Amino acid sequence: MKLTLHTDYALRVLIFLGCNTTRLASIREIADAYGISENHLVKVVHRLGQGGFIETVRGRGGGLRLGRLASDIVIGDVVRYTEDDLALLGCMNAEDPAACALMPACRLRGVLGEALTAFTTVLERYTLADIISPFERARLGDRSAGGG
Repeated sequence: MKLTLHTDYALRVLIFLGCNTTRLASIREIADAYGISENHLVKVVHRLGQGGFIETVRGRGGGLRLGRLASDIVIGDVVRYTEDDLALLGCMNAEDPAACALMPACRLRGVLGEALTAFTTVLERYTLADIISPFERARLGDRSAGGG
């Protein structure tokens, strides 16, 4: 299983904002910190805002901040929200369960479903606060005050 770049960037945005909770951050500053495209981040930030994971403040002096405490942002929720489809095989698509030519005799679908459940269960155990390391806090912390 491989998560999309969108989810990767979403987690990076949240980590950055989790390291900078005393001020607003900009998309440019996040893009610079990770060496990624601002254009991609605009879409990611928009989606995270729609989901309530972050807040965006418009206008002069505006920027981004977490929409709730880092300890209240569950990694599993972020991954499920940002991934369009977590199905490991096309036949696991909930909208088209008949996509499997082997159903109902196929056991693989059940095994992979169990594996996916285990994967998401682990992600549910961790919050943003749990995954921000001291190294990231030091590297990404308040850059506006010369801290990074």
